[in-house]
Order: sequence, then C-alpha cells, then structure tokens
Amino acid sequence: MANHTLPSPSLSPQNWGRFFKLSIMDRYLALELLLPFLFGVGVFSALGVSVDALFDLIRKITESGLSFAIAAQIFLLRFPQFVAYSFPMATLLATLMTYSRLSSDSELTALKACGVSVYRMVVPALGICCLITGLTFAFNELLVPAANYQASITLAKALNEEIHPFSESNIRYEEYKTVEQPNGEKESVMSRLFYAKRFDGRQMLGLTILDFSQEGLEQIVSAKAASWNGKQSVWDFSDGTIYVVSSDGAFRNIVTFDNQQLKLPRAPLDLASRRRDYDEMNIAESTEYLELLRQGASEDQIRKLQVRIQQKYALPFVCIAFGLVGAALGARLERTGRATGFAISLAIIFGYYLLAVVSGSIAQLGYIPVLLGGWLPNIFGLITALLLLVRSSR
Repeated sequence: MANHTLPSPSLSPQNWGRFFKLSIMDRYLALELLLPFLFGVGVFSALGVSVDALFDLIRKITESGLSFAIAAQIFLLRFPQFVAYSFPMATLLATLMTYSRLSSDSELTALKACGVSVYRMVVPALGICCLITGLTFAFNELLVPAANYQASITLAKALNEEIHPFSESNIRYEEYKTVEQPNGEKESVMSRLFYAKRFDGRQMLGLTILDFSQEGLEQIVSAKAASWNGKQSVWDFSDGTIYVVSSDGAFRNIVTFDNQQLKLPRAPLDLASRRRDYDEMNIAESTEYLELLRQGASEDQIRKLQVRIQQKYALPFVCIAFGLVGAALGARLERTGRATGFAISLAIIFGYYLLAVVSGSIAQLGYIPVLLGGWLPNIFGLITALLLLVRSSR
C-alpha cells in the first residue's frame, strides 16, 4: 500500500493568510491605540519644539536680526528630532489611555470572562510598540542627525558666522598611555600634547608639542608650521626648535631646524576636520569618531562617547518598555480620563529621563559598565512592566 503524506498545515499556502490574519480583538485594540498615539506625537512634539527650538529662534530674531524665512527653515529642520523624541512618550500615553479606558468600560473584564489572559491582551500593543521602535530608530539614524547638522549650518550662515569644514583655532590633541603604578594599579597618563594656534585647511600654524613618551626624558617641539605627509605618514615641520629636557628640569640639548619630519599620529588633523556635535552624528559616524578618539584621547572622553552610543541604541527600544508599562498600568486603572493619563505619563517620562541622566553620568565616571549605563532605564522599565502584568493577571 502506498504511503500518502499529508502536507503540513502550517506550511500550506492556503493557511498562510490564516497564519498572518489578525483577530478581531487585535484589530480593535490596534485601532484604539492609533488615535491616542497620534495625539501624543502631536502634543509632545509641540511641547518639545516650543520649549527648546521656538523660544531660541524668537530670541535670535529679536536680538540678532534673524529673518523669519530662515527661522522657519531652521524650525522645520529641527522638528524631526522632537518628533523622534515624542514617539516613546506617545507610545506610553496611547497604551495607558487605551487600556485604562477599556478597563473602566469593563471591556477587559469581558475579555477575561471569555478566557483571554492579560498577556494576550497586550500582544497588539507589543506589536505596535515594535513597529514604533523601528520607526524611531530610522528617524534617529537617517533623518535627525542630517537635519540637525543642516540646521546648525543654516543658522551660522544666516548670522554671518564663517563656516569651514575644519576648526580654525586652538587645535589640541592629547595622547595617553597606560602606566602601572608601584602599588600595581594601572593609570592613564598623558604621553603627548599637541597644540596648534591655527589651522588653515592645509597647515597647522604656531605649534607646540610636549612629548613625555620617553621615561626620564621630555621634549618640547616648537614650530612655525607643520603639514601632514600622507605618503610617508609623518608630519613635516618647518622653522622650529626642539628642546630636550632631563628629568631634573635642565635643558640637555637644543636643536633648531628649517625642515624636520616627526612621526606623530595623524589624529590632530582628523580632530581639526570634525565639527559635528553628538546630536549631529548617527551611530555609524559616532563609532567612527570613537575609533579616532581611541588613538590618543583621554579615557573620560572615550567613555563619554561610548555611553552616548549605547544611549542611541537604547532610545528606540524604550518604546517597548513604555508600551508595556502603559498597558499593564492602564489595565489596573479605572475611570482614568485624558488629563489623569497625561499626568501619569509625564511622571513616568520624567522618572525615565532622570534615571537615564543619572545612569549615563555614573557610567561616564566608570562606576558601572558602559553598556549598563546606556540600557539601565530600559531594563528597569521592562522589569516594572513584567511586575505590573503579573499583578494584573491575578
């Protein structure tokens, strides 16, 4: 007798639509979440842009003579940042208001009577939170940094501030090395300080270099100009003097030169060529800048940027934490109006950002790992959401 194998229902094309089809409850809850979310995006974006950007632009119009047309252009360029910031806050407000309204109308009680658990009820909210997380990440990576940078350039040009793709004056580069102390502890100490008064895009002018890289011997290099020699990976110095100082502070040797090549890092040129702020760089650009700092910047500078990068990763995922907290808390609240829901949302948002600032600062000081400093608020939010969901399910 021939064996006949029936196709697996889960893999059958006829069942694909059933597999991806949303239930009536899922569609209902998703639609209920949509309007409060859009309301939250509008409110929080308007609040953020009014407090931060609008008042500053009005001051520049009245004090610096900035035209209304340029001010409107800068306003629009800065708006994406506040929209991206509003996504997590709007997610919290939407889930809190929606599930508290369903609870006050006894709709959640009816769903429980039909055998639907609280965990199943929050699945639509979790799905929407994941979509908003992706949208927030896309905003912060693709749109916000470029818009912020263009806003800074537009404002500087409008105020007749000369724009260069490089820093013009006071270029300073500090190189560090790790030294083991007599007690066995390792300490980061400065091994070289590079300072230039000006940079014209081609040459460093008015240079002073303090070199402590050789133990018991210090060098001071003073030169009129220096340029980077890319073919030989060295600096070409001109019209300068090298002072060799012994450990007791006495000059051991003084050498003057017309032209001299010194093997120093290229990092001072890279640092002089970079003008973007943290909010004007995405994760890829921040990581590239981090590799530059690792060539010789202090440990504090490196840790600060590492924390900022982790916070850039963590911010979109706070939508999931906020969404679960709002759904779990809303399921426990009854007769909560918009005003009450908005007030509770503001309190939670304030607590989250306060924790983000504190944990980030502690991580920058080195008391906790950088990864924990960036993600601690999200972890705390998820734990709080799980505890609330467990209590709501009882």
